[in-house]
Amino acid sequence: QVQLVESGGGLVQYGGSLRLSCAASGSIFSIAVMGWYRQAPGKQREVVAAITSRGSTNYADSVKGRFTISRDGAKNTVYLQMNSLKSEDTAVYYCNALLRTTDWGRFQNYWGQGTQVTVSS
Repeated sequence: QVQLVESGGGLVQYGGSLRLSCAASGSIFSIAVMGWYRQAPGKQREVVAAITSRGSTNYADSVKGRFTISRDGAKNTVYLQMNSLKSEDTAVYYCNALLRTTDWGRFQNYWGQGTQVTVSS
């Protein structure tokens, strides 16, 4: 069984900062990619940022230069530092991990329960 638990969401003023954390636990053999997605009301879930096990990162154009994703491999934890927050960043943020639970198994996607980020103007 694998669990992804997010923390760090909340209410912040326009231009403020928040740091999200997501810890993966359980029967994990290896994690290939960890990332953050978000879903605003009435919109589809979209990728925000992702980081591979080698540290390569990718960001949505809308957050480049404002958000930073990082990872602690030893703790199976991924972070999202969000600066210069805007109203359009308001959404539920979901942690995602592409991992396998055995060395012979295939990689599968796992999701956290989501954490609300609200930016007030």
